[in-house]
Amino acid sequence: MTEHPSNPNVEELESLFVNNPDLDQLDAYLNRFNPIRIMRMEGMELRHSNILAWLLDPLESHGLGDRFLKAFLSEALRGESSKGSPTALDITQADIQDIEVRREWLHIDIFLLSRRNNWAFIIENKFHASQSKGQLPKYIEKARAAFEAEEGELNIRGIFLTLHDEEPEDLSYATIGYDAICDLLGRTMQAEGQSLGREVRVFLAHYIEIIKEAAGMSEEQKKLEQLARSLYRQHKKVLDFISEYGASTNFSMALDDAFGAGWEGKEVLEVGKQSIIYCWSSGDKFSFLPSGWYEALGKDDYNWPGCEKWWSGYPLICWIQIFIGNKGTEGTVRLFASVGPLNNFEARKTLIEAIKDIGAQKNFEFGFQKKATQEGTKYSTFLKNNTVKIKDVQDIDQISEAVSLLVSRFKPVFSALVPVLEPLTEYGER
Repeated sequence: MTEHPSNPNVEELESLFVNNPDLDQLDAYLNRFNPIRIMRMEGMELRHSNILAWLLDPLESHGLGDRFLKAFLSEALRGESSKGSPTALDITQADIQDIEVRREWLHIDIFLLSRRNNWAFIIENKFHASQSKGQLPKYIEKARAAFEAEEGELNIRGIFLTLHDEEPEDLSYATIGYDAICDLLGRTMQAEGQSLGREVRVFLAHYIEIIKEAAGMSEEQKKLEQLARSLYRQHKKVLDFISEYGASTNFSMALDDAFGAGWEGKEVLEVGKQSIIYCWSSGDKFSFLPSGWYEALGKDDYNWPGCEKWWSGYPLICWIQIFIGNKGTEGTVRLFASVGPLNNFEARKTLIEAIKDIGAQKNFEFGFQKKATQEGTKYSTFLKNNTVKIKDVQDIDQISEAVSLLVSRFKPVFSALVPVLEPLTEYGER
């Protein structure tokens, strides 16, 4: 039987709600103005493609010319010179002001054409959705056939843009993440200085904020999450009372079902036959470390330079996230595992290579992007077949079953990776 929280007294309620600067800070953060969020466009892949198509067009109203276009294409093609032209260096030196930007041409998210250079780029944008089998090579075949009929063969390069570092099914596609877009947009705005229009600067700042939050890169969000946890510890009785009798999301209620009542107050949780260490959760995410990883990484005895502000401070993390489809009824639950931004490049590279080796030995399908071991890459997710579809995002039982299924499905992976994590403590700081 669930133990109901006792009623808080007046002093406890006043302590939380009356002139509490921490609560005021949280309230200001949650109610900050962002037009993209107000229009509920932050999770809509179509809208992100529209914004990117606008940014990539040198003749559009943003006033960036081809600066962001060149930055985006050259970053995507960095290290891809062995796969044909154009290369990243070709992009930086070329005149591509003639770029023609097409949306949904031949069902391609964004198609870029430079007739002057005889180049074309197919950009497949996956903000939340998963790629369909055979989708990527089909786009290149269709585009090549269309232009062979019109005006001869083009040099066509595929670019796979993802929020969570997914590997493309067609490995001829170059890869780039939304984290890179944040960095490139920020640098482009800085380079343009005061010449960039005020309205454009404000809009791009709002857009960068949306991407950072979706990709888990927002430092402000992480600080406020820490503040929220601190508030919860200080005012647990009041907040438990509110949680018990107030509104709760379907995802959090599904976690109650999967992990048992009171799971937020526990460090170690059991789901199926897997023991996990709870890190934190939000309205649509739940992050954790498999207990074997936690022990192999020295529990709480080490600091990991570069990862201090990343998730819970460890060089790896797992999280489960629910995604709601465009129709608002169906959705998916996905389990991610990611190697984080360790400052020590060799340690990070060695860890990723070791994980790949385990995958090859055990026949696990891992999907590290090709750039995962390049210097400068910070975030590298690697699980494949990590999605469970749900027919009704309001159905708590379906969500709970999906959470349990995913953790159980990847239990062999969690166990197999423990030995490659133990040597990593050499790079931690006590």
